Amino acid sequence: MDDAAKAKPAVRAAGAEPSAASSGDTARASGSAGDGACLVTQRDEYLYKDLIRFTDRINQQLARYGVKFGVYKDGVYDERLFPFDAVPRVIEAAEWAVLEKGLIQRVRALNAYLKDLYNGAQAIADGVVPAEFAYASSGYLVQCEGIVPPEGVYAHIAGIDLVVDAQGQWFVLEDNLRVPSGASYPLIARTLCRRCDANVFHEAPLVDNRDYGRRLGAVLDYVNRGGINVVLTPGRYNAAYFEHSYLAEKSEAVLAEPADLYVKDDRVFYRSTTEDVPVGAIYRRLNDEFLDPLFFRGDSLLGVPNIMGAYRAGNVAIMNAPGNGAADDKGIYYFVPKMIEYYLGEKPILKNAPTYLPYYPDDLAYVLDHMDRLVVKDVAESGGYGVVFGAELEPGDLERLKDEVRAEPRRFIAQEVVDFVCLPTYIDHELVPRKADLRAFVLTGEETTVWPSGLTRYAREPDSSIVNSSQGGGFKDTWVLSR
Repeated sequence: MDDAAKAKPAVRAAGAEPSAASSGDTARASGSAGDGACLVTQRDEYLYKDLIRFTDRINQQLARYGVKFGVYKDGVYDERLFPFDAVPRVIEAAEWAVLEKGLIQRVRALNAYLKDLYNGAQAIADGVVPAEFAYASSGYLVQCEGIVPPEGVYAHIAGIDLVVDAQGQWFVLEDNLRVPSGASYPLIARTLCRRCDANVFHEAPLVDNRDYGRRLGAVLDYVNRGGINVVLTPGRYNAAYFEHSYLAEKSEAVLAEPADLYVKDDRVFYRSTTEDVPVGAIYRRLNDEFLDPLFFRGDSLLGVPNIMGAYRAGNVAIMNAPGNGAADDKGIYYFVPKMIEYYLGEKPILKNAPTYLPYYPDDLAYVLDHMDRLVVKDVAESGGYGVVFGAELEPGDLERLKDEVRAEPRRFIAQEVVDFVCLPTYIDHELVPRKADLRAFVLTGEETTVWPSGLTRYAREPDSSIVNSSQGGGFKDTWVLSR
């Protein structure tokens, strides 16, 4: 087990029994209405209080702009509005400085691991990550072996999910390095808030978040192999289509569907209305398996045939790089602190949640003995699925889960439940505490930077830990104070 797991858990569950949450999924909020556990202080309330009365208007504008998300479940596509709460998460400047440093450190190590894993795998030889564990990851793609992306960058846009506990300690719950979504939501929400009450943003000491498009465009330009920049979308029926179109506009890239692109002589071209134009960089918003029917799923109608050939030849940049799932597997998460020490020679600034790996016999024994107070995750699942809180299971169900873990230990991790604080949230015309996480966006081009904002997702129901949009959550803007 890792250092966090060996030590007495730094955070423990308390109060009401937990329920499944999204993305990091081990989180449970501390406090209930009136107990003072919420993070936002009275000073912070002074900054945003005038925005609250515009909540309904802003949500109406978001709906008109098409700020929605889609959910595929049981073969059915359901499109829903993404509820916005005008009460922001507020992060002090000094606190953000630590987060920023830790996030940069973490993403640098993850990029180093991906480059190493697909080109020699020295960390595997040195025992940092067991070979049978690394290569068994469902995100590992043999088709990507030997490929070094332009400028050696694998995770151009990383979405790192975090929570903060009652003592102010931040924990990383999950690394998202494939196609992390969500940056567009706080970006457009703050634009609409500013239109409703510009004075709030003149008076509040906030770091401006309007430069995300410029940052994204700079990353595209840095890795561009000659040609236009493209945001590749599966089309308007995709769950995050609004984001695709919005970020294409803000980064000054061309929004393209797969049929708009083709490959000739290992170069990618865009079919414009006047001529075919070379493409130098692609911000793809579709999953690896659908990217190229000649390399991955042969039945994919969403991909561009032989785009991987152009990528392997070094004639186009694809961001994020195909194969990144080998580093954001929930099981690989366990090893990230070791990666930081191995590749960077540094101690991790941000902690993982205390984590146990049933792959190791000692950890398996601990998990089986304490499953009734742990959260167990299926490493292949995402979006809040495959997450089970032992405290919620009936005795028979608990035993069945133990049998599954015994039979397939590589398939699971287990974690202590992080006791994290609520955020004040305006629901039904009153401020109430709700559980929330933070997705921070880390961009890597010529340098690695953290966007001074982020997507704060909150649970709509008072006793729920479910914060991700696909399971009913809403979102907030994230304010980083400049002083």
